[in-house]
Amino acid sequence: MAVLETEKRGQIFIVRMNRPEALNALNFELRMGLAEAWTEFRESRDLEVAVFTGTGRGFCAGEDMKEALKDKTPGGRNLPIEDPFRTGALEKPVIGAINGFAMGGGFMLVEGTDLRVAADTAIFEVSEAKRWLLGGYNHGHLANLPYPVAMEMALGFRFTAKRFHELGFVNRLAPADQVVPVAVEMAEHLLTLPPASRVNTVHMMRRMRPSIGPAHQKLADRLHDHGAKSDLIESRAAFAEKRKPNWTGWNNPDDRFNLPDLEA
Repeated sequence: MAVLETEKRGQIFIVRMNRPEALNALNFELRMGLAEAWTEFRESRDLEVAVFTGTGRGFCAGEDMKEALKDKTPGGRNLPIEDPFRTGALEKPVIGAINGFAMGGGFMLVEGTDLRVAADTAIFEVSEAKRWLLGGYNHGHLANLPYPVAMEMALGFRFTAKRFHELGFVNRLAPADQVVPVAVEMAEHLLTLPPASRVNTVHMMRRMRPSIGPAHQKLADRLHDHGAKSDLIESRAAFAEKRKPNWTGWNNPDDRFNLPDLEA
């Protein structure tokens, strides 16, 4: 069974993650498939709008923890090719059809879309704080939410689709089996716009979004090195073994009083 399925409906490109048994968790094979699909979409002269979804109960559960435990690296093995969706190199609109759970890296995939249709049963969570990773904000994803909401997300609280719709993070709510049809309807509307207007508008709107600067990215990198990296391995092992983790904390107990900050 292919871990990624694509479908072309005229100028609409449907990208569907297909690891339902793992809530579409991102293993190396799926990440490679996504990179190839988004490259095809970017380079195509016929495809103009994408719909991004998953199969089963999950949109995407984020990192494949079992594979990451084996590889012992955050985010798994590096891809040999660029993923233009993740790097922001797409200049065509992407509509998220969030059929279910969007957790950790799955939430970040949602945040990378331009318009969002969510199942009324969908759940959103930034899981990294639970796994000893800096989540969301180190790539600017949470910068697009109000500060108290971003803080709540960063600390691992779960959000319902209804609440995210009320906050304006989701455009439409629909039954799980209708998220793709509703997203396709939105895509069909986009295709009625003048092509240059559509592309230029998406380009401009994306550059108006808040994002973190180099200093914040450097701080995130320094904070990654400030805690006990053993907690990252422990979190993955506990997940794989279905037990509570045994946290170590800081490499040096005094480090909690000497957190790095933005450089002047």
